[in-house]
Amino acid sequence: MLQGIGLKKYFPVTGGFLVGRAGGWIKAVDGVDVQVTEGEALGIVGESGSGKTTLAKLFLLLEQPTAGSLRFDGQDVRTFERADVARYRRAVQAVFQDPYSSLNPRMRVEAIVAEPLPAEDGLSRAIVRERVAEILTMVGLSRDNAMLYPHEFSGGQRQRIAIARALVTYPKFLILDEPVSALDVSIRAQILNLLKRLQEQLRLAYVMIAHDLAAARYLSTRLAVMYAGKIVETGDCDAVYTAPRHPYTQALLSAALPLHPAVRRQRIILPGEVPNPLSPPAGCRFHPRCPNAMAQCRTDEPAWKEVGSGHYAACHLY
Repeated sequence: MLQGIGLKKYFPVTGGFLVGRAGGWIKAVDGVDVQVTEGEALGIVGESGSGKTTLAKLFLLLEQPTAGSLRFDGQDVRTFERADVARYRRAVQAVFQDPYSSLNPRMRVEAIVAEPLPAEDGLSRAIVRERVAEILTMVGLSRDNAMLYPHEFSGGQRQRIAIARALVTYPKFLILDEPVSALDVSIRAQILNLLKRLQEQLRLAYVMIAHDLAAARYLSTRLAVMYAGKIVETGDCDAVYTAPRHPYTQALLSAALPLHPAVRRQRIILPGEVPNPLSPPAGCRFHPRCPNAMAQCRTDEPAWKEVGSGHYAACHLY
């Protein structure tokens, strides 16, 4: 349904004494191939600065790729006419990280939820109100909540409002940018359960951007691990969690809380820092921190290798 081919997004850096003088390029996303099928939940994980949010912005057409192509239902988005863009925006919606800043405090819930509905559809006020009431009920809120303001709700209820806003256009695809990270721990499970139920009920496809590896595992059917602007491993979610193949994935998962407190695992401590996106290292970008680095890793970029059924890693070890 959604496919990225060789996606790159570079941001210019200006510097020096002359205003506007080029100072290089930040390679936020640098050659990513990714696809999402109908009804699938793809989790994208990695540490801060790996390019996850920039990739989500490309999916939402908030940024245009520097190179590569993005296809929706087989059509390159660069060939979209105005009507195609409107159709895409109805089909692809987003739920943002912070429900306290993503809702307009001066608007009532009814107006917030109805905002994505295009004016050109010519829907009557009565139809809009009925649709908003239907969606609010779907996310576990009362119809009476439509006339209240965001400050009258808790954080978990605000995120339900944000989910309702994303669902009001009957989308096929949701981008979930850290949908539970700003919520209390006691509320996170409720929102994750709601998202899981809605996906099954509405046959939605998800792309979930996450730092919380447990939340990503619970909601995702397939996982992609990003490092320094590239995807280094992808596969079935359980396969990646139980048998990670790329050394970075192994280190990332070793730092996550285990599913059961009795489980003991060896913590992998990586030396150094994430590479500067202005001048990423040659070859494999992980090689300066990799405990298994070889001479080849310093010069040659690794190709994708199938390391299990539908499980791939970009690593010279394989």
